[in-house]
Amino acid sequence: MPEPARAILELVKRNKIDVVSTLPCEKFSALLQLVAHDQALCHVGLNREENGVGISAGAYLAGGKPLMIIQSTGLGTVLNALMSLTVTYRLPLPILASWRGVYNERIEAQVPLGMALPKLLDALDLKHTIIEDATQLGSVEDVIQDAFENERPHIALISPRTGDRDERIAGTIVPQHRKMRVLEYTCNPRKPELSRYEAIRILTEYLREEAVIANIGVPSKELYAARDRALHFYMLGSLGQATPIGLGVSLKTQRETMVLDGDGSLQMSTVLPLVAEKRPENLSVICLDNGTWGSTGDQPAPYMDMELMALSAGIETVLRATTEAELRSVLEGLYEIRGPRFLHVTVKPGNAKVENIPVGATALKRRFMAALSRAV
Repeated sequence: MPEPARAILELVKRNKIDVVSTLPCEKFSALLQLVAHDQALCHVGLNREENGVGISAGAYLAGGKPLMIIQSTGLGTVLNALMSLTVTYRLPLPILASWRGVYNERIEAQVPLGMALPKLLDALDLKHTIIEDATQLGSVEDVIQDAFENERPHIALISPRTGDRDERIAGTIVPQHRKMRVLEYTCNPRKPELSRYEAIRILTEYLREEAVIANIGVPSKELYAARDRALHFYMLGSLGQATPIGLGVSLKTQRETMVLDGDGSLQMSTVLPLVAEKRPENLSVICLDNGTWGSTGDQPAPYMDMELMALSAGIETVLRATTEAELRSVLEGLYEIRGPRFLHVTVKPGNAKVENIPVGATALKRRFMAALSRAV
């Protein structure tokens, strides 16, 4: 029988998983190295577990088969995203979690959440399977198949007991440092002329065959009011997940993918370094920056220079627009530049008076997936 790490990888690949998002745990060190080295898998090294939920959602919507590998403590940070995105839209997501705090645990801080996890997952009605030792590793296949057959998250809590005798894989990956860049940047803030709704209405005039992911709350409703398309994915919850979803979509389709995100949402997700790392040429992130938490009443959001944030994350193409003329000019030439592209559009605070989207989550999912599957 293969050692546990290779056995798990064989099950993952046998079930045609093609996008694997990971955040390290020492108990999974051998498995993580195998995944990172496997050229058949699209591996996304996460900086926050929540981003993996959004990336996995986007990958599935575009026809992929995602899976996450994380430490069980990460489950504590992803619960809202799982409930408001994965569960709400009925999206499959198998999660392999090293179950810390219950077996030979040396770190005291791992114990409280680790011990409570089964009851916590039961309370949320999140399907989970406990794998106590290496003889039960075949259950990983059941976890994967159940997630996709029943369109739900299914979590494998894998005890460190299963990998006690795993050896580290030779050839540890060495981080690649980017080449030196000389950056000249001037911040020259100007008073915005457009409302967010006006900017969105202009954007819709230039849409052709793009997939569009809209940020939660009023931005999604404004996009629906401006122009509804089957190629629009409207978010009903999960603040911070718009760009992760868009990144996941862009990794599994050649279709141009556009995200309508916000300044607060992007600060929350910390996803831009992942966009820069994966470098999808078909992804445009449009930051509609009103400086507030717009959907909840325009409370001031923490200030961040969004252009500098994108540049420091490693995104090379950063564009800006404050006026209608500037926005139209950028949109007309947007696809002359290979992505990823970051477009910073400063807009005035305030929400348009628009109705709720009269389509349920699963119906939105199905029509978006059907539209994405059509040839460009």
